[in-house]
Amino acid sequence: MEIPMIGDPFADVSPWDEPATTLTEEKPVLITAPTAPAGPAPFKIGLTLKAGPDYGSHWMTPAVYGHTAEETATRGVELLTAMKTAGLIDFTAKAAQHVREQDKGGAGAAPKRFENGKVVSAAPSAGGDTGYSCDHGPRNFREGGSWAAYFCGGRGLDKSQQCPPLWRQTDGSFRAK
Repeated sequence: MEIPMIGDPFADVSPWDEPATTLTEEKPVLITAPTAPAGPAPFKIGLTLKAGPDYGSHWMTPAVYGHTAEETATRGVELLTAMKTAGLIDFTAKAAQHVREQDKGGAGAAPKRFENGKVVSAAPSAGGDTGYSCDHGPRNFREGGSWAAYFCGGRGLDKSQQCPPLWRQTDGSFRAK
């Protein structure tokens, strides 16, 4: 039979003697976690992770919320660290590459760029410098619904003497067939 120890085991009293004072029952102390403020978190940090310098690069735009600026900033660091550690950033880049490879283009597949606060088509305006030229001068841009091409700039040349046209590809670039 085991004897429960009450009080100091090295005291000069028998554990079977009645204590001189009555023990008061201890009430448990309840520790509660701090409660979050009611209502939506008033602080938000929107992050933009852009894979490249051009408009067509893939973007990731995660956001974090918090009830204080410090909490929101801490959550932002935690989110970016978790995204890197879990491989989400690399996985997103691979998924974006796969989607680009599957794209078949379409009527509006001309590449775009950001200029003076607006998204503009990379296709040149009439009479402008196209950046595409051949041995005979600046090429002429023509578009016909689902196709676009830059044609040889040599006026008055026989068709056999003209340079081959540069056709719009599914990625928006122009290449001779």
